[in-house]
Amino acid sequence: MRVVLSAYDSRGGVEPLVGLAVRLRELGAEVRVCAPPDEEFAKRLAVVGVEMVPTGQSVRDLVTGKTPPSPGGLPRRAADMVAAFYDNVRSVAEGCDVLVATGLVPAVAGVKAVAEKLGIRYVYASYQPVSLPSPHHPPIPRPGRPLREDVTDNQVLWDQDALDAQEVFGEAVNGHRASIGLPPVDNVRDHVFTDLPWLAADPTLAPWERPAGLDVVQTGAWVLPDERPLPADLVEFLDTGTPPVYVGFGSIPMRDPEGLARVVVEAIRARGRRAVLSRGWAELARVDDRDDCFVVGEVNHQALFRRVAAVVHHGGAGTTTTATWAGAPQVVVPQGADQPYFAGRVAGLGIGAAHDGPTPTAESLSAALRVALLPETRERATAVAGAFRADGAAVAAKLLLDDAGR
Repeated sequence: MRVVLSAYDSRGGVEPLVGLAVRLRELGAEVRVCAPPDEEFAKRLAVVGVEMVPTGQSVRDLVTGKTPPSPGGLPRRAADMVAAFYDNVRSVAEGCDVLVATGLVPAVAGVKAVAEKLGIRYVYASYQPVSLPSPHHPPIPRPGRPLREDVTDNQVLWDQDALDAQEVFGEAVNGHRASIGLPPVDNVRDHVFTDLPWLAADPTLAPWERPAGLDVVQTGAWVLPDERPLPADLVEFLDTGTPPVYVGFGSIPMRDPEGLARVVVEAIRARGRRAVLSRGWAELARVDDRDDCFVVGEVNHQALFRRVAAVVHHGGAGTTTTATWAGAPQVVVPQGADQPYFAGRVAGLGIGAAHDGPTPTAESLSAALRVALLPETRERATAVAGAFRADGAAVAAKLLLDDAGR
């Protein structure tokens, strides 16, 4: 069996494909991954021996503003993304049995077109339920298109979301489809999602609620045990005092990283704790020379989160999943997209606190940390971690190969 996995996403969206690729290969499949050309993705896939096909622009450069604005704006960028993923996925898809796509709509649309042209089975996967249409939750607001405050009917909001997606991406998607001899689509969103999308999320942390009009296959989160040791200097820091509070915002660039670092360190010190700051794309750094703060780059989060008192983060699917699996109490400071959903789930499950709004003060973050550091929060986080399904990638791999075999 041959499988191509594809994503245009940040680290939290590429990492699950690493887990799925490893489980597929264990079942005898040949796997390739089409992902953005960022060095961190290439290194991560190289560690597990999976071939990566660099596709599209650097996602880090795009998110952090290092990529120059496209002369044609969003429509031009979307068209380029559709073409890039179509060309690169098609170049490795001959003789392939199944294509799996996740990430931004234009990239996924390019993969879907390859599946149509070559007659290959196609699966769309989401890492959170709120990006899939459901009567139980509203859509994630699209950039520049806020949800109507006077509408409370989720179905009405999802209908509008389909129109918005078509208006934003329809021209780019259909222009490319015409160029390769495929008919136009009048609902790009549902076209790429299909009527049987997969949900690669833990059913306790992020369940798919039924009944719903859309049939969804929930496999569990695509996670892979990380056996990498923590750096020696970090281990020494962890060993020489009480468990610290970790703070990191992953692939989110923050407006005032220096000010944010001062706020979070002050809040953590107010709780009598030490701090571990993750640089991330926000470029967090030390605020002074005191020895109660340690700064890390790329490290094994699975191992680190098991040794901290709490994890303060943005609420991305990847970080929330890892912290939940590790049994670490959390404080989620959501910045947008699916992050408010995960903030609500963390608070609702009793495994941490949801910060009110994206910009914490020392006082507001200290108050949220008070909840996260309660003994009962730790007990609940441990219990939820015990119920976490770590076999999601294996479940998905078996489903893919069984379906392809039929």
